[in-house]
Amino acid sequence: MNPSPLRVVALGGTTRPDSSTERALRHALDAVAATGAQVVLLAGDDLILPMYAPHDPSRTPAALRLVAELRRADGVIIASPGYHGSLSGLVKNALDYTEDLRTDARPYLSGRAVGCIANAAGWQGAVTTLSALRDIVHALRGWPTPLGVCIGGTEPAFAPDGRCIDARVDEQLRTLGREVSEFAHRMRAQQPCPSTAVRAAA
Repeated sequence: MNPSPLRVVALGGTTRPDSSTERALRHALDAVAATGAQVVLLAGDDLILPMYAPHDPSRTPAALRLVAELRRADGVIIASPGYHGSLSGLVKNALDYTEDLRTDARPYLSGRAVGCIANAAGWQGAVTTLSALRDIVHALRGWPTPLGVCIGGTEPAFAPDGRCIDARVDEQLRTLGREVSEFAHRMRAQQPCPSTAVRAAA
């Protein structure tokens, strides 16, 4: 057994601190933390990065942190607001930085469960944003969880203090968090820890 705890990285939200999308991300991450996993949240200012430029190897400290955290992650949760029928530029640009993982032993998001959350004022925008997120995760070789969460409509799902006040959204976000954690545990069980692999090769 790998002695280190699972590590799940959540990224998303908007440039506005404590947005409803960030609250959804935190709520799902709470469910992951309840399973004993280590959790990391990258939201708001953490994702204000230069536009990804493949030809430019320079990286800001925030970009280096994003790539390093994704490299260490056993699972990932992504939450985006629906902007004009798709995910926001902020979230898409952050995901473009996964190109820096292309030569890793686990390139891009390979071998990781990825929970996707879309938040929009209407259901059409939420659904199309969720579909775009899942397509991107597939392109990055990640495994979208069976459940993807759409938050839509005109009634708020979260109270001003961050509590989820919509029972359906509450249950779905908690389920998504558990699915990410459970899949990561299953993947860990299939991979020998480094010391075991070294002994087997000797």
